[in-house]
Amino acid sequence: MSALPIDLALAWRSLPAMFGGLATTIALVLIVLVTGLLLAIPVSVARMSRNPIANIPAAAFVVFFRGAPLLILLYFVYYGFGQVEAIRNGPLWLVFGNAFACAVIGLTFNHAAFMVEVIRGSLQAVPAGLVEAASALGLTPRETLVHISGPLAIRYGLKAYLNEIIMFIKGTAVVGVITVTDLTAVANGLFEETYDPFTPMLTAAFFYWALVNVIRIAFERVDRRLARHLVRTGPVAEPTSVAPAGRTVHSSPAPAPTISTTAPAAQLQKEQVP
Repeated sequence: MSALPIDLALAWRSLPAMFGGLATTIALVLIVLVTGLLLAIPVSVARMSRNPIANIPAAAFVVFFRGAPLLILLYFVYYGFGQVEAIRNGPLWLVFGNAFACAVIGLTFNHAAFMVEVIRGSLQAVPAGLVEAASALGLTPRETLVHISGPLAIRYGLKAYLNEIIMFIKGTAVVGVITVTDLTAVANGLFEETYDPFTPMLTAAFFYWALVNVIRIAFERVDRRLARHLVRTGPVAEPTSVAPAGRTVHSSPAPAPTISTTAPAAQLQKEQVP
């Protein structure tokens, strides 16, 4: 051990195993981001519906899966469904007997529940006047969503979506409890082998930090690209006139008219009273 709280030699030797765990974590994140979004979109539409038949089940979905601890949800999916004989002896066992697939299922429902509120809040942030103007111009609700509400909602909800992704990536650290060898599970295994709690955990923390910052930088670039058409308001420019040759000439303001306060002497003499 060195004077530092981390053994650099052990950290170097553990890099192959850490990269394997990082690959599992990245694969899990990418799959769940897609499946969670696909599930969240229809649920968010139902959540915003005025029809109680659609709104109440969607609200119950959000309340339940946002409130359910992710660890218990993973236990229930992996160990709970495996106790059902019909599942254990049927084709569904190919799914529920696989730890990675169970992690995808549990994380998908958890991530979708949070994404529903992100999508709903982004759509509600779109000014109602724009939607009314689109309807007055004859656009259908679908055209309004595709060309007006949708792009603006993406712009408004991008940072909230980034925060949700960051929290979700950190939440994947618990999938090791159902035998998924992600980054944290690899670090725990190295700790049990070497009895060094600092080196594997700090190494795993560095990989999580790097992954989160790569995603953050990518989102910031997307945000700047979406906002490139926005113009910062400033002082009003001077009026301009265009010359025949296409050259812009700045016109100076006309001088203010002067008002004489002294009348002519002849007029003053006429107005005098004899």
